[in-house]
Amino acid sequence: MPDAVSPIPSQAPTPPRSQTPRFRAPAPVPHAEPLGFFGFIRTATRNPIEIWGTRAFKEPYVRGRWLGVPNIVVNDPAGIRYCLVENAKNYGMQPLRQRILRPLLRDGLLTAEGELWRRTRKAIAPVFTPRHIAGFTEQMRVRSDRFAETLMAREGTVVDASHEMTLLTFDILQETLFSGDIASEPNSFARSTRDFLGSMGRVDPLDLLNAPAFLPRVRRLKGRKSMAFFRSLIAETIAKRRAAIARNPDGTPNDLLTLLIKADGLTSEEIEDNIITFIGAGHETTARSLAWTLYLLSQAADERALVEQELDEVLPTLTHPSQWADKLVHTKAAFEEAMRLYPPAPSLNRTALKADRFGAIEIEAGATLLVMPWLIHRHEMLWDRPDHFMPSRFLPGNRESIDRYQYLPFGVGPRVCIGASFAIQEGVIALALLLRALRFDFVGHRAPEVVQRITIQPDGGLPMRVSRRK
Repeated sequence: MPDAVSPIPSQAPTPPRSQTPRFRAPAPVPHAEPLGFFGFIRTATRNPIEIWGTRAFKEPYVRGRWLGVPNIVVNDPAGIRYCLVENAKNYGMQPLRQRILRPLLRDGLLTAEGELWRRTRKAIAPVFTPRHIAGFTEQMRVRSDRFAETLMAREGTVVDASHEMTLLTFDILQETLFSGDIASEPNSFARSTRDFLGSMGRVDPLDLLNAPAFLPRVRRLKGRKSMAFFRSLIAETIAKRRAAIARNPDGTPNDLLTLLIKADGLTSEEIEDNIITFIGAGHETTARSLAWTLYLLSQAADERALVEQELDEVLPTLTHPSQWADKLVHTKAAFEEAMRLYPPAPSLNRTALKADRFGAIEIEAGATLLVMPWLIHRHEMLWDRPDHFMPSRFLPGNRESIDRYQYLPFGVGPRVCIGASFAIQEGVIALALLLRALRFDFVGHRAPEVVQRITIQPDGGLPMRVSRRK
């Protein structure tokens, strides 16, 4: 695999370095020696981000092989731009990624390919226009404010911030996606969602060995029942809304579900797949990013003070939550820096359909292209103190100097996340209302263990004491 390879000369500039002490965000330590075949299998199935060696964080390109297939790690922004934008038509979805996600998401936007993906993207794009997203921000505000009040009532207690942010983003999702109109009791739906998400993104050894799809993946067998139940709830909710629209076309909520049903060119099955994709990819990723932001701010008192000062001084002057993401620059910068250190989508891997070349880099037909935000966001060529929490990188005046292709929390190119603006708005609004009156202090006995599932997660959660700001 690509940890035991020869480096290729750098094409990226070396960033200037700062001398200001900053909090070093926890992460697996890159290994100095190759893992070997069985070591790679064990590590990749336990925690995929631990497979990477030191070279992967230092070199612009790294080449290796796995089961005879060339693997090329691309960390160079120019190479990323070429492969994922300029010549994106030559790079299809990586088979390993599809083997893991397609059984769960089927033909959702995240896993669809070819003409199906183009038709789905075209149908869904109007749902995520700036006008529609701005229309959802008031619902985000109301739900976040209510959630902050429930945490105030638990002042002085220790909560798992990772779990709590999952509850919050699920509450927002229910309101913006379904307007609370789901075909089951909300707590039952929440449990079903949790069980479904628990089965997502787990790498099975058979996936790594390219075994036939008919061989059962033991790691995902226990998720089949929850997945079937979850899909039945979604299908019933869609049918319920369709019937309501038929009875009274102008009397149904103008939420994401209604917009999807009214979109041209989507079947009921495709709507179901994309709702599940929104829940799996959108809800989960935003929840993790919020939790990591709270943790990182708890470890950086000066950064937390800047956010609190901003919320005290700027937030009362804003008339509508659709303004918050633009005006609360320190809050947004902390959220963006958390997504740099713990990217919502840690891998954007592709397969070369035809032989290609970029500069001195030969790309064979069938080669796997590994574009890993986990590596790129912590790469020594691209960032000053890459392992440190420094939100100032994303403040106006600094943000503009970050290459578009070195910061990829939502991907890039034709397959960039369609809900990126939705996620940013949701994240800033939620953080503003939580941190306006509350503080979250990490009380774990050791630094969180960072693991990759479908997202980058804290294994065992993030125990944090909730208190009111003085």
